[in-house]
Amino acid sequence: MLLVQNVSKLYRLYKTPWDRIRELNPLHGDGLHTDFWALRDISFSVEKGEVVSLVGPNGCGKSTLLQIVAGILQPTQGRVVTRGRVAALLELGAGFNPEFSGRENVFINGEIMGIGRSEMERNLPAIEAFAEIGEFIHRPVKEYSSGMYVRLAFAAAIHVNPDILIVDEALSVGDAVFANRCIRKFEELREKNTTILFVSHDLGLVKQLSNRAIFLLNGRIEAEGAPKHVIDKYIGLVLERQKAFEQQGEPARLPASYRHGDGSSQVLEASLLDANGRPVGVISSGERVTIRIRAVFRERRDQPMVGILIRNRIGMDIYGTNTRIEQANTGVFEAGEELEIDFTFECWLTPQQYTVTVATQHPDGSSHDWLDDVITFDVVSPRIAAGVTDLRAMIECRKPAAK
Repeated sequence: MLLVQNVSKLYRLYKTPWDRIRELNPLHGDGLHTDFWALRDISFSVEKGEVVSLVGPNGCGKSTLLQIVAGILQPTQGRVVTRGRVAALLELGAGFNPEFSGRENVFINGEIMGIGRSEMERNLPAIEAFAEIGEFIHRPVKEYSSGMYVRLAFAAAIHVNPDILIVDEALSVGDAVFANRCIRKFEELREKNTTILFVSHDLGLVKQLSNRAIFLLNGRIEAEGAPKHVIDKYIGLVLERQKAFEQQGEPARLPASYRHGDGSSQVLEASLLDANGRPVGVISSGERVTIRIRAVFRERRDQPMVGILIRNRIGMDIYGTNTRIEQANTGVFEAGEELEIDFTFECWLTPQQYTVTVATQHPDGSSHDWLDDVITFDVVSPRIAAGVTDLRAMIECRKPAAK
């Protein structure tokens, strides 16, 4: 059982570190800080065996609340009551000593949880099998990739038989196989009546796993109840904010994570547009969108190829095409001339975050200018669908005639 009563968290913000010291002077007049309430009057309870998810935009207080529930932070006001063993998997890097091996860190984690070495010895084979990091279990964790680190941390947290499990966006680091393994483990823990409180931006996962959802906004509870209704309210807020963002006339995109090519042409702009030609960063599943690419040529080029590639949050290729595949005639361009090209489609993707890679290329596929992950966007939908595409299957039920 977990009980959160009137929890608030106050931070004092200073313009410079010196202001913190100057404020200690009793002769100083007005305070040199401003008050920031990360959480205000948060109250809820989670019953034994219940799975509750926290959703909301970045900066709304989700992680702060989890740290208070886990006992890492102390609330400014209010209290948290827990019954039973609490295991927490919060920010990546917390809890493990980078100089120790994975095996040593597992035992240290067990000691912190009050579990004897003999019990951890019995748990170790299951932890190793779940984490699936092979011989790296004997290497210092400072040598681990972020994926290996989170796999071991998650495996250690769930194999100590916790009464309450607290997880903060852990599945966003692992690959697709590990994420699926974690989901099955969540379902197994739920069947064992383990109480789970977790944060996720994957709204499909929230619907799949949760009994109840809580929507946090500006440090307060905005909505609480059935996951579908809470997520609908959250999606409504996201769309409202996107409209306000569009009115500023700024396209929602990220700098390229990697760029290469021979420079014979240069991509000047890549944007995601809605059906009215306005830049967007959040779209509804099934919405008609356009990826517009504008490029300038530095050298004469005949029939240049232009392509796009959509990836999901773990880097899996979801959809890609180019002008050669679509048999589009791009023409001949002299040095200094520009090309603007639109890729328009109905975006039947499931709710999660995606990126767009764009490229101008030679007919043989070598690159003029290749920009990885130059656009990022979120897909939202009130429908639940597994995977990455929503194929909108038509269902027909019948009773066959008796023979």
